[in-house]
Amino acid sequence: MYVCNCNGIRERDVRAAIAAGATKPVHVFKAHDTQAQCARCVCEIRQMLAERRESLKYAAE
Repeated sequence: MYVCNCNGIRERDVRAAIAAGATKPVHVFKAHDTQAQCARCVCEIRQMLAERRESLKYAAE
């Protein structure tokens, strides 16, 4: 599934960038040598980042 249609970034690409250390949407775009165009995807990327932080929080317990 595409998260960012403007840049052709898929969900798996976002998750890979997050796993590699991305902590902000801008980091995800930089990982793919792109930048936000219309920014419709930024909310979804933020949600994916929050899910990752939440899962790491529980893993640390």
